[in-house]
Amino acid sequence: MKVLVPAAVSLLLAVNGTSAQTVERFPALQPDQMTAAQKSAADAILSGPRKSLDGPFNAWLRSPELSNRLQKVGEYLRFNTSLPRDLNEFAILITGRVWSSGYEWYAHHPLALKAGLRPSIAEDLKAGRRPTGMSTDEALIYDFSTQLHRDRQVSDALYKSVVARFGEQGAMDLIAVNGYYDLVCMTLNVAKVEPPADAKETLPSPPVPAD
Repeated sequence: MKVLVPAAVSLLLAVNGTSAQTVERFPALQPDQMTAAQKSAADAILSGPRKSLDGPFNAWLRSPELSNRLQKVGEYLRFNTSLPRDLNEFAILITGRVWSSGYEWYAHHPLALKAGLRPSIAEDLKAGRRPTGMSTDEALIYDFSTQLHRDRQVSDALYKSVVARFGEQGAMDLIAVNGYYDLVCMTLNVAKVEPPADAKETLPSPPVPAD
């Protein structure tokens, strides 16, 4: 069984730096608190392209086999999807906005801009408006993702347009990135994972229902 190497351990010890102002429901696990299965799952994440247990991953470690499977799906959808990087990040931001996930917006807003999404598009989305000045491709991503979340279905015309532009693989990858980040945002919200207190780009967290 794989074990955490020293570099990974140092990263793991720093995992709790994103939520000083809120008590998370899944407190960060330190290496000496982990089972062998959790250590193996943590090592798989830390040795991959993310290099961090920030975000949903600390919570997912509570179910190590689930973590193993989910993080591989997420690795594909973030780093190897057939969709162009800027459009993929746009879909992630749309999902983060749907769930009002402050951490997800904080984490992916700079990634979306770095990938080429225009700041004005992100600003409109953050404000709850349909972005103006979208390209044809951006409008397809926005309409498909928004309709899927809002109506739990997409129209025949919109489906055909997405397949015509991105192919069946692209359509499936678009469905999947929306669904995967639904789960990410659900986890972040339930776990009360918050961005740093000084984060400039974030969203207000949804209120916790009264008992």
